[in-house]
Amino acid sequence: MQNQRNIILAVVLTALVLFGWEAGVGYLYPNAHKTEQAEQAQAAQQDTTKSAKEPKATREGGLRDAAEMALEAKDLKTALAGGHRVPIVAPGVSGSINLQGGLLDDLVLNRHRETVQKNSGPVRIYSPAGTPAQQYAQVGWAGQGGLTPSAGTLWTAQPGAKLTPQTPVTLTWDNGRGQTYALTYHVDDNYMVTVDQSVRNSARAPIQIQPFALLNRTDLTASLDSYQVHSGPIGAFDGSVSFSTNYKDVVAQKTLETTGNTDWIGFTDVYWMSTLIPTGEKAQGTYRALSDHIFRADILYDKDIVQAGQTNTVTTKIFAGAKEHEVLAAYAKQGIKNFDLSIDWGWFRWFEKPIFWLLMSLFKIVGNFGFAIILLTVIVRGAMFPVAQRQFASMAAMRAIQPKMKAIQERYKDDKAQAQQEIMKLYKEEGVNPLAGCLPMFLQIPVFFALYKTLILSIEMRHQPFVLWIKDLSAPDPLHVLNLFGLLPFDPPGFLAIGVLALLLGTTMFLQFRLNPAQMDPTQQQIFMIMPWFMMFVMAPFASGLLVYWITSNLLTICQQKFLYSRHPQLKAQAAKVVEDTERAKARQKGKA
Repeated sequence: MQNQRNIILAVVLTALVLFGWEAGVGYLYPNAHKTEQAEQAQAAQQDTTKSAKEPKATREGGLRDAAEMALEAKDLKTALAGGHRVPIVAPGVSGSINLQGGLLDDLVLNRHRETVQKNSGPVRIYSPAGTPAQQYAQVGWAGQGGLTPSAGTLWTAQPGAKLTPQTPVTLTWDNGRGQTYALTYHVDDNYMVTVDQSVRNSARAPIQIQPFALLNRTDLTASLDSYQVHSGPIGAFDGSVSFSTNYKDVVAQKTLETTGNTDWIGFTDVYWMSTLIPTGEKAQGTYRALSDHIFRADILYDKDIVQAGQTNTVTTKIFAGAKEHEVLAAYAKQGIKNFDLSIDWGWFRWFEKPIFWLLMSLFKIVGNFGFAIILLTVIVRGAMFPVAQRQFASMAAMRAIQPKMKAIQERYKDDKAQAQQEIMKLYKEEGVNPLAGCLPMFLQIPVFFALYKTLILSIEMRHQPFVLWIKDLSAPDPLHVLNLFGLLPFDPPGFLAIGVLALLLGTTMFLQFRLNPAQMDPTQQQIFMIMPWFMMFVMAPFASGLLVYWITSNLLTICQQKFLYSRHPQLKAQAAKVVEDTERAKARQKGKA
């Protein structure tokens, strides 16, 4: 039946959009020397401690090896207990500034937990150098001979200093030769730290300076980089956001200089991001591989002359936090070019962002993302209901001319080309469009894809529960048939991880297909009966929220078909006749056998 063909076509096209579009696009369109030496030494030392076999990256990132997790906790405790730190207390972040080197190397995100468990600690984004999960930021000046501060410099802060949104903190260092360096840290209510780098020259002669800022991180904590969502080096240059560079590219080239003026540069995971943002000054951005697993992104400002008795100040912003849509959009409005596009929406963001907005609006009303997805499905199907009515009218018209089509096929059974011409002529004479029934399926594809992207990359979906066992709609169904829904102590591989939602998906799709009349071609009919269970395996590893959407859509389609069959009784009668004719044909074939 035409409707069945449309469903199969929609499934195939959806798969092509999900897995093929961005892969095809990717195929076709295809700083301070003092600190660098210290970083390379740290990188080499850390790489020698790694195991030869590294665990596979996960969707959220973070350390995967139990031994490294234990070592991280131990090293972190030691590093933070050593003193020489200024605490950071803000609504968005907490942590401390390391006075040795003036490093921002201890930072957690207060609004996000490590796991779905409510008692799990906050997500840690920055860890000190030398720890398994190291990631930190540093600002400073390039120079030689002890005239400029380095990674080993011990800065001075006021006793009892604490960095809060209301109380900035200034670190100072005097080189003993007439120059005083200062780092003034500010933090806002979200994830932005602003650093004013200033040099006061009290000597009689002018000095030359060159400010820089850098981010250092390991890729052992990186989230999974895929053709659907980018994880790795990221930046905006001359107003254009670049997702094209990955860690392997940097390893291959060792030093990768960017082109154009740097708006911002850094590293991103699916949910977290750390970037440097030069303010009011032009800067050259560079990615560097200090080893196979330690990377650096830096910005280097132009050299400048500080006259005697003068002060030079450069301001750099450091974003270290969660990729919350509203927060990024607010920073973009404040002047950070295309900062909201650091979320990898892809080429379809013009459609994905309205779906995201609608989903967020529904969530604010009902307070549960699962029910918000169900309401979104109802709205989408309701909007397409008039189109579905026209689809059924088209199906009725197609059914009405079936006898004439069969007669043409019998008459020209030895001339397929002529038969096709006559059938097209019949369509024209009867005013029938055989493609009219495809429209509802085509309209659902962008909605499905938009919801798919929203669920896998929007942190607003992370750890959002639905009901009962569904604790995270952005993750696959945790209950699987093969381990008796968690009773047996093992996790089946992804393609066999059939959960309750996947079973419901296959069942509702099967019932939906059963409402359609049987095909006269037995092979085609078998394909239609297998398709729901094939899709059950395909969709099982996907986000639970996506399966909730599809199951709801199937149920609404079943109700819609029942209603429209009642409005078009000729379709039901013709469907029954097709079934009867099919059974007679089968009986005749058995009789001949």
